[in-house]
Amino acid sequence: MQAAEDGVGIAGDDPERHTAATAGADGRRGFILILSSPSGAGKTTLTRMLLTRPELDLTLSISVTTRARRHSEAEGVHYNFISRRRFQQLRDEDDLLEWAEVHGNFYGTPREPVEQVLSRGRDILFDIDWQGTAQVKAKTGVDAVTVFILPPSMEELRARLERRAEDPADVIARRLDNARNEIARWAQYDYVLVNDDIQETFESLKAIIACERCRAQRATATIGRFVDRLLTESRAPDGAG
Repeated sequence: MQAAEDGVGIAGDDPERHTAATAGADGRRGFILILSSPSGAGKTTLTRMLLTRPELDLTLSISVTTRARRHSEAEGVHYNFISRRRFQQLRDEDDLLEWAEVHGNFYGTPREPVEQVLSRGRDILFDIDWQGTAQVKAKTGVDAVTVFILPPSMEELRARLERRAEDPADVIARRLDNARNEIARWAQYDYVLVNDDIQETFESLKAIIACERCRAQRATATIGRFVDRLLTESRAPDGAG
């Protein structure tokens, strides 16, 4: 789960880039690209790869949280840190697309900054779990495109967790147990990719993005006007090709 007014906004989104002349220039409404996976399946690496490709022009959603900022964290980069009172206000006014309580702290994604990005015809990337995905999907419908990343095997998932050398054996065992529960939710997603090779999986993600940007529902008005023009054009002279 990761968005920045009292700290509510979107990472990597420079308002100066989006003037009225260029915003949504292709007439397309943006979409929410949600990536989910068990820990160690490659979601974080794939997210970083997507965000470092300027031609993809993706914006990262950064969550708000009520927990204290750690020394290694930057406001608006890792999270936006807000008061519990402000979070409860957002939640009670249904201004969160998804939220959860974890170890006594609240995390969530505000609705308004996401809508601002989508209305400009830009796409926004979410890195959230299956529970957050279900909430976002329920509130945004066709605006959300969901992708679940699977490991090639549980043995490989364990090996990846061990190679990271970040957690003791008991934590790795707990992550694997959690992974089994998460993997069982795969059918709730629009797309499922097996991350056997990170570059191949990345290419598949790019193909999904390209396809979703061509989806008719995202450009109904623009395509409708174009088709109207096509249908009202003068017919070619008889005998012309």
